[in-house]
Amino acid sequence: MRLSVVKSDKLKKHPDESDLTFGTIFTDYMFNMDYNLKDKWHNPRIEPYQPISMDPSTMVLHYGQSIFEGLKAFKTKTDAINLFRPKDNFKRFNRSARALCIPEIDEDFALSALKQLLIIEKKWIPKYPGTSLYIRPTIIATDPYLGVRASNTYRFFIILSPVAAYYPEGFNPVKIFVTKDYVRAVRGGLGEAKTSGNYAASLYAGDLANKMGYTQVLWLDGVELKYIEEVGSMNIFFVINNDIVTPALSGSILSGITRDSVIKLAKKWGVNIVERKISIDELFDLHKSGSLTEAFGTGTAAVISPVGVIKYKDSIINVGDGKSGKFASKFYKFIMDLQYGNVPDNMGWIETV
Repeated sequence: MRLSVVKSDKLKKHPDESDLTFGTIFTDYMFNMDYNLKDKWHNPRIEPYQPISMDPSTMVLHYGQSIFEGLKAFKTKTDAINLFRPKDNFKRFNRSARALCIPEIDEDFALSALKQLLIIEKKWIPKYPGTSLYIRPTIIATDPYLGVRASNTYRFFIILSPVAAYYPEGFNPVKIFVTKDYVRAVRGGLGEAKTSGNYAASLYAGDLANKMGYTQVLWLDGVELKYIEEVGSMNIFFVINNDIVTPALSGSILSGITRDSVIKLAKKWGVNIVERKISIDELFDLHKSGSLTEAFGTGTAAVISPVGVIKYKDSIINVGDGKSGKFASKFYKFIMDLQYGNVPDNMGWIETV
């Protein structure tokens, strides 16, 4: 397929890089591509950022058939553009597509199109410390039809947003709330797909947590309501007697790319890392015995986020001494240095545009 480019006759004013938030500002251009049964994926184009016109009966509005990804572009000291494991993002994008009955994309072409979009928008990639350009590939169902079935038409688009840290706390420990009243996903459902419904399911409990002063919800399994799964926007890790423990992927937990990076780095550094079931009661018992010394979350948006406080029912535990732990700090520094090109890429994770 030939990628066309439509130039804009009016460009936006760039924001102050020292005053960025997350996900509120968008660049001048976007990538679009369409799908129908006859032509399959076709008409790939980079064009000015603009609204998408929809019929009120468009299927994504009624049945939620949509998937997305999240990754970042980083500007190095030499003004090179780095992407962190982008091929893994597009592989996961296709896994989500299969789960939602959405036609798969050509991963190599999608990455090539993204690179061309980034070259056009390179001045939007901020250089201020801790900032980056967030990348959101998305596919939505576009049939104007009321009826429960998979759509026959789709729109694939990529938008870009210059961002600062995801959490207002930055790299300082966050507070998380454990709910037993609500569930996000169950095995056999869509929990391991990056689809809008999973995030809609998290909103009510997340709002309750925010009103109580907590940053995120720590979800338990949807069947027994006892085993820890993930935080709203992160996978979760615990340091127990100098071992690192994270919930095993069970079909209802998102297979995070930063999660996988931490596991691979721990193994490379000779740290014992265990993927297993861990119950919330066990976690609180481990804290009581002094065995739980650190907790942190991992995700593209936050990278590494230390967890300082966990509330469950009427009990609250403070993890660590109110500061980020040694493992969270080490993973955070290494991954950030890798992304910004400050250390050699011995893992094969960086793709330079």
